[in-house]
Amino acid sequence: METLVLDAAGRAPLEEVARLRERGPVTQVALPGGVEAWAVTDLALLRPMLVDPRISKDSRQHWTALIDGEITPQWPLYTWVTGTSMFNAYGSTHREMRKVVARGFTARRTRAMEPRVTAAVTATLDELAAKGADGAVVDLREVFASSIPVEVICDLLGVPDGQRQDMRRCADTLINTGATREAQGAAQAELRELLGVLVREKRADPAEDLISTVAAELADDEAVSTSNLMLVAGHETTVNLLASAVHLLLTHSHVLAAVRAGEVTWSAVVDETLRVAPPVIYIPLRFAVEDLELGGVAISKGDPIIAVFGAPGRDETVHQHAAVFDPARADRTHLAFGAGAHHCVGEPLARLEAETALPALFDRFPDLRLAEPDGDHGQVPGFVANGPARLPAVLGAERAG
Repeated sequence: METLVLDAAGRAPLEEVARLRERGPVTQVALPGGVEAWAVTDLALLRPMLVDPRISKDSRQHWTALIDGEITPQWPLYTWVTGTSMFNAYGSTHREMRKVVARGFTARRTRAMEPRVTAAVTATLDELAAKGADGAVVDLREVFASSIPVEVICDLLGVPDGQRQDMRRCADTLINTGATREAQGAAQAELRELLGVLVREKRADPAEDLISTVAAELADDEAVSTSNLMLVAGHETTVNLLASAVHLLLTHSHVLAAVRAGEVTWSAVVDETLRVAPPVIYIPLRFAVEDLELGGVAISKGDPIIAVFGAPGRDETVHQHAAVFDPARADRTHLAFGAGAHHCVGEPLARLEAETALPALFDRFPDLRLAEPDGDHGQVPGFVANGPARLPAVLGAERAG
């Protein structure tokens, strides 16, 4: 079977995932730059794989091609797999780094973020109302979905107001796997410089924020890489969750009516969005620590593996009518937040943001509608992330009181 070449631009990710699934639970793919990897789509394989100690995320220790010099900094995904944060760590190194970061995402810290989340939502809706006044068309992705997560994660990290838009711009470039290597390199260098200054400042004068925590306990490079990870992961995924949820609700009026009537919870809407429109499709990369077998396929020590997190939610063997948006369904199983040692530490905060922002939006603007309900709303660039690129809408009258 010919190797399937993944579209670096990510123009139709869910259709691509469907083609992967048709080829079997484990199939060979070509990543940007022609690097071949094993793609795993089956839920029954993904779950145990994500907790298997024979599979690592540490490329410097376990990727044969990198160790042998075949993978160079010119490879488009180089920064994805060679960072020194917990994202690319393995074993005890990962556990120690994760302990530090997890202190910023405890249940207590998440509860303490509720006023900040509410404030960010209120400020964003005020801005939305101003820009959408008198029937003006406003982009809900840009003004609503993109605004709230960057404010929340920057509050948690301790990023000053004046640096937030620059960091958001860099994060948008880094998540776009279709961007040029030059653009990604420039964005990475700019972001690391901004974060490096903050790490040094907060080490000297700590505050009650996450960068101060990692600066106190990790070396400079690890602290910068970890802050980088928290910014990009904590911002981009929630942007796509919010944008996709709004798009789905505005194109499924019966579901929105059921939510407003209290027949469906906002929590169910969030989970069903994560299932049917996962914010992340692929996470590069993992590596075989030893020779092993997955789904009857022999994988050699040092081979790269890509977990297709966008696959289980749309799998007809897991869900009936898998492509249908139905928050009332009993089983909304997905892997949007991963699993195992690398399960997303920010899941509670992402859920808090979504379950605060979505009802607030639809309560304040009860007549909200898409300007082009049947139009093409595009696809966020890159093959990692998934969500509509734009959401032009008309707000309608605000709810009185």
